[in-house]
Amino acid sequence: MTYILLIVGFALLIKGADLFVDGSSNIARLLRVPPMLIGLTIVAFGTSSPEATVSIIAALEGSADVSLGNVLGSNIFNITLVVGATAFLYPLKVQSETIKKEIPFTFLASVTLLILMSDITLQGFDSNLLTRSDGLVFLLFLSIFMYYVIEIGLKSRQNIETTSTPQDLTWGKNIFISTLGLAAIIFGGNLVVNNGTEIAYSLGMSETLVGLTIVAIGTSLPELVTSITAALKKESEIALGNIVGSNIFNILFVLGASATISPLAVNDKVFIDVILMIILTVVLFIFSRTRFKIGKREGLILVFAYIIYLVYIIIRN
Repeated sequence: MTYILLIVGFALLIKGADLFVDGSSNIARLLRVPPMLIGLTIVAFGTSSPEATVSIIAALEGSADVSLGNVLGSNIFNITLVVGATAFLYPLKVQSETIKKEIPFTFLASVTLLILMSDITLQGFDSNLLTRSDGLVFLLFLSIFMYYVIEIGLKSRQNIETTSTPQDLTWGKNIFISTLGLAAIIFGGNLVVNNGTEIAYSLGMSETLVGLTIVAIGTSLPELVTSITAALKKESEIALGNIVGSNIFNILFVLGASATISPLAVNDKVFIDVILMIILTVVLFIFSRTRFKIGKREGLILVFAYIIYLVYIIIRN
């Protein structure tokens, strides 16, 4: 029954995120918000909502390893398997200056996380902890990022021709869809955390491993589906922007909110995962700048990197 509830939880997360993104995107269209702004905010936030729900619920229930492991595992999964699989199916062209600036911002957020969690090394404390103050720092960084994205979006607004709103788009319908999606995400997140943790204990797995694998992969499925769909539709900027934007939201919003609600104890093992996440972000930046596209060869390298990482963390446990 536990496994069935876990699957149901994942299904609710995926479908909920799908409804939430669709409804929110349509609301943005009703507001005549630039498409680029939709991709960098609503789509990225929508596909990150499962991670947010799972990590915040885990933090409230005192499962810090699941909360932190979910974010790190999701980000590594996004950079390697999501980008890799998407690029293998259709090369991702990198043309937008915004994307090129977002990847370094992801790097900055990752390095900030490493610094804030290194209490023993940098401050001589007895343990490593992401405190409420650290969480507020992340949320302040998020506000800076949001200001930057909105400013860029508003500047591009004059390039959008004023068109009539499609008759099939209504406020009531899309507000209902968004609310329904959010409810499914929250309920599904509860099922994933509770049943995932229970399965972890029964198999002798640590909470950290479950957060980095089962929970992280499950909550990253919306990013995978969204990016592959966008790539197949030849919307490379949306595909890559969704991944990079989601990683930024995962660190700044998900960890920021989780740590602000309840301080997160940091397991010593996850330092390797954070450092790996930083290295992979640099690799993604190099790939995106070398030929201004991420092709099949780079995609295979990233997929292979995730397979090696997955084997490593399973052996480590």
